[in-house]
Amino acid sequence: MAIDVATVKKVASLSRLRKSDERLQSLAGELNGILGWIEQLNEVDVSGVEPMTTAIEMPQPMREDVVTDGDKVREIVANAPKTVDGFFIVPKVVE
Repeated sequence: MAIDVATVKKVASLSRLRKSDERLQSLAGELNGILGWIEQLNEVDVSGVEPMTTAIEMPQPMREDVVTDGDKVREIVANAPKTVDGFFIVPKVVE
């Protein structure tokens, strides 16, 4: 997938970035280069690689899975203007 100047202009507008028309062509080239690197990464076989969060394996501290703070529905919705069955009632914002 190649990115043209029109696409760069649209993305810049959506991102609220102002770029001169002269700069748009070079941005298109840079973005195409980035997409090329991503395509190369997609070709790498990682089927036997375990996911990791850090470069050094560290055990995560574990705790017992018990409820320590709950059953406070009344207190949580006490200051809400409108509630039904423990749920907040809010105005519809999407048509």
